[in-house]
Amino acid sequence: MSAIRSLFYFLLRFPIKLLVRSKIVPDNYLESEEVKLEQPQFYVIRHQSASDLLALRKACKTLKLPDPLSLVTINGQSFSRLLCLEKPTPLFRWRKAGHTEAITQGFELLKQHSIDEKLDAQLIPAHVIWGRTPTKEHNNANIGTVLADQESPSWLRKFFIVLFLGRNSIVRFSEAISFRFMADKHGTTQASAQKLMRIARFHFYRQTIAVTGPRLMHRQQMFATLLANPSIKRLISDEAKSKAISEEQVKKQALAIMDEIAGDYRDSMVRLGARILTWLWSRLYSGININNAKVLRDLAQEGHEIIYVPCHRSHMDYLLLTYVIFQEGLVTPRIAAGINLNFWPAGPIFRKAGAFFIRRSFKGNRLYSTIFREYLGLLFERGYSVKYYSEGGRSRTGRLLPPKTGMLAMTIQSLLRGIDRPLTLVPVYLGYEHVMEVGTYHKELSGSQKKNESIFGVIKAIKNLRNYGKGYVNFGEPININQFLNKQVPNWKDDIDPIDPQKPTWLTPSVNILADQVMTHINQSAAINGTALVALILHACNNKALAKTELISQLDLFLNLQRNAPYSQQLTIPSEDGQQLLEEVISLNKVTVNQDSYGDIISLSETAILEMRYYRNNILHSYILPALICRILERHSKIDIDTLLEQVQRIISLVKIDLFLWQSESDVVEQTEQIIKFLMAEGLIRKSKSGFLSVVNDVELTSNIRLIGECINETVQRFTIICSLTHRLSPISKNDLEDKVVAIAKRLSVLNDINAPEFIDKKAQGILIKAMIEQGYINKDENDQLVDSSTLGLLKSSVTQLIDIEVLQSIIR
Repeated sequence: MSAIRSLFYFLLRFPIKLLVRSKIVPDNYLESEEVKLEQPQFYVIRHQSASDLLALRKACKTLKLPDPLSLVTINGQSFSRLLCLEKPTPLFRWRKAGHTEAITQGFELLKQHSIDEKLDAQLIPAHVIWGRTPTKEHNNANIGTVLADQESPSWLRKFFIVLFLGRNSIVRFSEAISFRFMADKHGTTQASAQKLMRIARFHFYRQTIAVTGPRLMHRQQMFATLLANPSIKRLISDEAKSKAISEEQVKKQALAIMDEIAGDYRDSMVRLGARILTWLWSRLYSGININNAKVLRDLAQEGHEIIYVPCHRSHMDYLLLTYVIFQEGLVTPRIAAGINLNFWPAGPIFRKAGAFFIRRSFKGNRLYSTIFREYLGLLFERGYSVKYYSEGGRSRTGRLLPPKTGMLAMTIQSLLRGIDRPLTLVPVYLGYEHVMEVGTYHKELSGSQKKNESIFGVIKAIKNLRNYGKGYVNFGEPININQFLNKQVPNWKDDIDPIDPQKPTWLTPSVNILADQVMTHINQSAAINGTALVALILHACNNKALAKTELISQLDLFLNLQRNAPYSQQLTIPSEDGQQLLEEVISLNKVTVNQDSYGDIISLSETAILEMRYYRNNILHSYILPALICRILERHSKIDIDTLLEQVQRIISLVKIDLFLWQSESDVVEQTEQIIKFLMAEGLIRKSKSGFLSVVNDVELTSNIRLIGECINETVQRFTIICSLTHRLSPISKNDLEDKVVAIAKRLSVLNDINAPEFIDKKAQGILIKAMIEQGYINKDENDQLVDSSTLGLLKSSVTQLIDIEVLQSIIR
């Protein structure tokens, strides 16, 4: 580097230091297996710009990567560490920009790999993106759109870009490209270097779209496009004829509906919201744990239409997930929000942040349903990512709710319009150590009327803000809808009609299967946390209390169980030990700490019993298999592995539907073996020479098995009630059976102190009855009445062995 150039960069670094604050994505870049620090490192960037180079240099220094302005020596030759694809546009248009030396540099580096077989230089794509303003559909040359256009800006234009957007910039490092791979596969010719640079250019283009989003349509443009939609035009004509009114009147109604639904996305509102939320999260949460976010960047890079489908715990979900997506360097999605949130001033703010509003029900309203479906289709067609909640509303119990399929159905119908990009669902598990609405949920479950959201509720919520512990955002395994349909309905493309897509016969059954897959993928990527784990253990104890030392021991046992026999590979497990987790839970005031002469006792107050049950239910599904195994082992003095597996498979196949478990029969066998191996390693069970399993004859160790087994207690009680009533009362209608099951469950909840809203919930009982019908344990006669089958007795025998004798006697009586 010449002395003049060195001086120039030295002087420029001071204003860059003052004006530029870059978000580095991903922050854990050095953990990537693609980075080979022992090999020479090179960078390829989009623009040959001093500001880009210095912003990159700052980011490299933060990540402790080599200085991009330094030289690299290979085989006695010095090479620039930096490859730039494009020169800036000249200030005066009649001059040509010329070409950079990137292709020549790439060619020279490839040649070195033909000389040295051990050489494997790494080319790291480093993209510096200034601002996140999308380009507009009709560019009116305002300051935002001018700055957003980054096609090799001139030095003067770049000055204003850095001035206005420097603090909203991103430096994104992508996986390194191996020169050795390129040399071996494509040769060491200049054509190979040209191909490498073309790949880099397209890579940067895709990344820019992923960060800023596609061209932005104005709200009125959207309305005009929707009114020109063939389906809506035909419906307006039909409505006018059927109601004997003019088409203009129907159009006014249609425009009013569009105005109620449509978002009004403003990137300035998103940026402002990000700043406010950064401040807010630092006061609310001790940390936000994000897992598997790389899947989002990969999908965006490959040009997928991303549809986020999270579980719904709290109103905080809207803010937290959108914030995380923004911080991960991606454009924020358009969010389907309930119409109940469209109150002043929240409604206009949410709308400008990308929310569009949906009524709770629009059955029978053809105009509304058609407009909403076509609006959603237009979002997909234009390439905007979307977020909606398949549960339809917030879970009041902490368990996943049965999915509402309307949005998924409309998503698939959008494909039938002929959208040429893949639509991919990304299930998202959202978890919290504190949900601010939990107290309200229990009042609603107890019969209190749900209050409408209002500005006064927001003020009250802000007033009560306190330490909420940690938040968890786990991105699950994506579901490519195109691939899903290829498997489920191989000829689905025959129904594509860009003008007038119909509802095919295969749509409803396919949507139901897809909805279940979404829910299982959400549960598959659950996050174990201290609050949920303490709640799970204390709810399995008599009197909901344990000595502190015993609780710490149980926490370590439950943690090690998941570490050695995990529910799924996507499940996240805390790195802390039991003592550290318990101290965090105590600091959140989730438990009561009493002291006597023997030490501390951790217990749940009457109010905490109800609230902590919510967090217990967040992770119950991940412990249901080990709980079932422990309960079976506890209730049998000895049992062989085949009999154990037979009983496990019988019950898990039913619980699977209720708790959205992901495991197939072979997965259950594999995990059962892992759990047994762990229990044996812990000294809790033993295996005789003849192959029988039994719990060790030790009171303290037996209590560990019993405590784990208690986690499935209420589930087997519900099965026992259904089995007993079906056997005694058949034939009986499904509705009558549900009513009688709920009646007995309510009685048991009083007699046996079972304080669980889902235990006495009619819908929850209906899910289990449906599962038993599907599995053939309950049959239907010619009058559609439920009757017991030949296999019901076998199930009844299995579950009655697993519940306490007092509860069994109450059911029988």
